[in-house]
Amino acid sequence: MASARWRGRTATALLALALTTAGCGPVAERQQARLPVGYDSLDGALAVWPARGGLSADADATAAVTEAVRDWRSPVDDRVHLPTSGILWSGEVGGGRLALVAADVPGESASWLLQLTGDGSRYAVTHAVEYTDPGYLVYADVLPVQLGAERRYLTSARVERLLGPDGRALAVTDGLTGPVAVPACAAVPLTATLRATESLPRGRATDRLLDLGTATKAPRYPLVRDESGAGQRALHGLDTCQLAGEDGPFVSVPRRVRDRDAPESVPRSWPMEQVSARVLGEITVDGGAPAELKQLSWESEAGPMTALVHRAPGGGPTVVSSADRTSTLQTYVLPVPGQPLVVLSWRASRTTSLSTPPGTRRLLDRPGLVVVPQPESTQTFSLANAERTYYRSVSGR
Repeated sequence: MASARWRGRTATALLALALTTAGCGPVAERQQARLPVGYDSLDGALAVWPARGGLSADADATAAVTEAVRDWRSPVDDRVHLPTSGILWSGEVGGGRLALVAADVPGESASWLLQLTGDGSRYAVTHAVEYTDPGYLVYADVLPVQLGAERRYLTSARVERLLGPDGRALAVTDGLTGPVAVPACAAVPLTATLRATESLPRGRATDRLLDLGTATKAPRYPLVRDESGAGQRALHGLDTCQLAGEDGPFVSVPRRVRDRDAPESVPRSWPMEQVSARVLGEITVDGGAPAELKQLSWESEAGPMTALVHRAPGGGPTVVSSADRTSTLQTYVLPVPGQPLVVLSWRASRTTSLSTPPGTRRLLDRPGLVVVPQPESTQTFSLANAERTYYRSVSGR
């Protein structure tokens, strides 16, 4: 029995894992000929992820799923450790065979949700997402399932009820929901009610998540924890495809593996939880109409991240900056059409003073917020306080 782990940021606190392993290395792989069906995890006496689905007891299906998972590789060519993985669901959905596997990939200490579809006697991994929150995938209670453009969810045995984006209870059969109306490029809420267990003696009425949309590209994990509901408010009306696009803030910090960028892996800036927003104010450029400037914040694997959202009035285009790690002097480049801007933000006090290069035109200048045109060449800005001076450089156009 593995030691209990405290998951303070999730609803899955004090979950005791019982993992059966036959050893390690090639010998263990031979001994563990097939993936375990279900996941050997307990919350008190409750099996959190029991074997489910109409084919969970089918030995041939299990063998075929095992073979496909054994052949699969992560974007950095790591393989699944079969003894500490498990088939969470195996059955038929929409006239085809589906298997869902919680895959332990120890090379990068990662957990993956693999979706496999059957074709004749064989299975193939057709969708794979990496669980962003540190820890095992099986600590989560709601897992996303992507079948074409269709979203479903797999729930743990601790989920008593799951409310969809419209606030209505979803029908769940053997742990798997039916199709759920989730937009491609907008964040929508999910709320799980968790039953009372040893780790949650009183249960939990509102375990909140956000689904970032069905267009979220694998291997990025589409579910973000939203315990306070601030994320739902922060992302309301925003295009999550834009936020997660090639130049979007959610993908600003690439993952590096073995001293190289790994563009096919989940970016280190991908949101995990604690998404929130605050309005910095309105800015007017060259006599135009005032536009709202909002700072978006979230927690990522690389730590706290922030980005700016510039919303043009009257339903005009929304412009977003790249992400900036939280620092004393925040700097953002806003690629506003015809007038790219640099926005500098800090916590103002009587002892802080911002210095800009000579000749810099300040389009907005107030305590804690300065907006200037993006320079033609790289320039450095500085913020001094009573203790030290902070420097930030911004690239030119």
